[in-house]
Amino acid sequence: MATNLQAPKGVAEYVPPNSAALLKIRDALLEASQLAGYQYVELPVFEDTQLYVRGVGEATDVVSKEMYTFEDRGGRSLTLRPEGTAGLVRSVIEHRLDRGALPVKLSYTGPFFRAERPQKGRYRQFYQFGVEAIGSQDPMLDAEVISVALAGIEAIGLKNCRLLVNTLGDAESREVYREKLVEYLADFDLDEATQERIKLNPLRVLDDKRPEMQEILKEAPKLSESLTPSAKERFDQVLASLDALSIAYEVDDRLVRGLDYYVHTTFEFVHDGLGAQAAVGGGGRYDGLLATLGGQDLGGIGFGMGIDRLILATEAENLGLADESPVDVFVLPLGEEAVIPGMKLAQDLRSHEVATGFAFDQRSVKSAMKSADRSGARFAVIIGEQELANSEVTVKDLRDGTQQNHSLDTLATWLKGEIQ
Repeated sequence: MATNLQAPKGVAEYVPPNSAALLKIRDALLEASQLAGYQYVELPVFEDTQLYVRGVGEATDVVSKEMYTFEDRGGRSLTLRPEGTAGLVRSVIEHRLDRGALPVKLSYTGPFFRAERPQKGRYRQFYQFGVEAIGSQDPMLDAEVISVALAGIEAIGLKNCRLLVNTLGDAESREVYREKLVEYLADFDLDEATQERIKLNPLRVLDDKRPEMQEILKEAPKLSESLTPSAKERFDQVLASLDALSIAYEVDDRLVRGLDYYVHTTFEFVHDGLGAQAAVGGGGRYDGLLATLGGQDLGGIGFGMGIDRLILATEAENLGLADESPVDVFVLPLGEEAVIPGMKLAQDLRSHEVATGFAFDQRSVKSAMKSADRSGARFAVIIGEQELANSEVTVKDLRDGTQQNHSLDTLATWLKGEIQ
């Protein structure tokens, strides 16, 4: 017996009309990055597994629990990308982009994969847009990267996102803090998994969202109290740069993010309308990652914005990005003689950047008008025997039902004016 085939569990799959929201959000983020000089890179969706082991950190949940890893026909271990920074840094090194003008400013987008327990806002296949700036340790660059993310959020139309910022300090700061944190946590009866996490990287405990751990961490020492003078000065410069750009933020002492390569500045955008999965994106500085992966010892900072989470945020704010019609005009040929001229007319309107649909299958007038109504178009353009003879068309406004005739020569210009 045949079974109904379905998408794998936990896949974020978008079909019309919701797919329109994904495209608009992606394009808004891309345009915001391009306005700041970030160039696009198309990256592979799978990489050598060692890239993530070395770049992301073998002890992270991403590498130890969540990666989709497989062996190809040549016996090579490959992994579907769980995040974007490591792959982009590998590409920068391989194509010697770090040997030119610095900083290298790049963006990327596409699907990513993690073997997690599916829930709303957390998927096994998810969509992300990212920006990376490599080759400078200037605190002002941190502020610019954050500003690019904020510009994309604002271009989408979101109003209720908050920016959280923190610093993980330099290596000396983190070493001092690790000792304090381990000493503090030793007084609690913690589960085996948490104890193992403490051994590998105690800062990761700060990222534990379980209520019982959040209660324990309320009185935990703060990393800000262990910063070296130079690390504190650098973070103060980042905050001053955000102030100068009039970017509102909240300092969150427990914001560490989930990947081992982060140092100094970390940040996250959260939306209070999303419940437990409140983070819509974030990132931070990863000085040293380039050298770890075989490149120069250069600084870098970037972010990843979760497009799936941003879609949920637009729904929470009732922005209606998925409600618009795919076409503004619907061409209806009446009679066999009008089919080819009608298709040519539709093609001409499209060449003038007017989104145009077409009534196929030589339907009756009543059936064709139903198709026009269902398309969501604002105008129906009717072309029949009489219109062909007069080199004109009948245009019907589908909102109020009014009709008027228009010359073929001026139709595209008139429609663009009305639609805008």
